[in-house]
Amino acid sequence: MGTLTAEDKKLLSYVDHTLLKTDATWEQVRALCDEAVLFGTASVCVSPCYVRQAADYLAGRVKVCTVIGFPSGCPTTAAKVYETADAVQNGADEIDMVINVGQLKAGNNEYVLDEMRQIRAACPGKVLKVIIEACLLTEAEKLTMCRLVTEAGADFIKTSTGFSTGGATFADVKLLRENVGPAVQVKAAGGISTLDDARKFIGLGATRLGTSRIVKLLKG
Repeated sequence: MGTLTAEDKKLLSYVDHTLLKTDATWEQVRALCDEAVLFGTASVCVSPCYVRQAADYLAGRVKVCTVIGFPSGCPTTAAKVYETADAVQNGADEIDMVINVGQLKAGNNEYVLDEMRQIRAACPGKVLKVIIEACLLTEAEKLTMCRLVTEAGADFIKTSTGFSTGGATFADVKLLRENVGPAVQVKAAGGISTLDDARKFIGLGATRLGTSRIVKLLKG
């Protein structure tokens, strides 16, 4: 690994260094944590079962992010709220929840809004990111989610889980940035494969990137 430039370090400060694979082991998660400390990423994003271990291991050196209702978004609201509270109790600093896309497509906007508000209430003082799975949405549905995420008081709108039919696109990041409230930030996630793409997402308004590839690329 060569010496990191100031530009490299700034880019890394946007990264949620992520490992959400089904077969991920603690040894792999621990290595992710070590990389996050070494490279100065914004957080590590790990599955709920590893939150307590990661939080204890990192001891505040890097923030711990986890996912709720992942990847389908289809558990009941009560289950997602419980999962959120459990994650916070285990030491999570940031919560990335998946919306119920089916409810949105059925026009049940109040269901989607109420669920976000309940999860917001279950993680007071923590960063809440709302994954809208943009690859499954029409432009009108994306605009609706910009409004609902803003109303719910979430901190971020996030493009994708990375486990569906597509990940972040430049067009989606631009659309979300232009249509969420000024207090809501944008996280691009899924399929970010080059440093140039990462920088372009930031240029379009993303302030977080969900990826493991940026660290790998900078490691050479």
